[in-house]
Amino acid sequence: MTQNPGMRGEKIYECDLALTGVTDYGVSMDDILTGQKAVPLQGARFDLHIDGSCKGRLSGRQHGIDYLRMRADGRIDLDLHVIVETDDGHRIALSGDGQAAPRSGEPMIDIFANIRLTSASQEYAWVNERQIWSVGTGDLATGRIRVTAYMQ
Repeated sequence: MTQNPGMRGEKIYECDLALTGVTDYGVSMDDILTGQKAVPLQGARFDLHIDGSCKGRLSGRQHGIDYLRMRADGRIDLDLHVIVETDDGHRIALSGDGQAAPRSGEPMIDIFANIRLTSASQEYAWVNERQIWSVGTGDLATGRIRVTAYMQ
């Protein structure tokens, strides 16, 4: 695996995630994305349910929720709460925050996140000690999210 030239640190996983469900609170995300409705002045909240596989030093399955907030000025704030189930049967809590930046004229977002991993497992004690940064893209038309994480 090669490193992203703009990202420092050890690559610890690459994930291919599916958007498996969306909970909205007063306005649908589809209406906003298709331009049928604007983001309200107070913003809009969506709970995005995700699930998919990851490869790398931290291989396995990730599933959980991103409590996404769309602001009227176009910024998208991320609040991640995910379970990592490793291929060898361990669980790691993933929490994080960050931002998604929509691309003009296409249903794509660029993702930038600050990740915290937590586990009491001896085999994965290393995840508790270091900062993790992740970058990725989300294709809102297909519901696919691809993320790569780097341990600092």
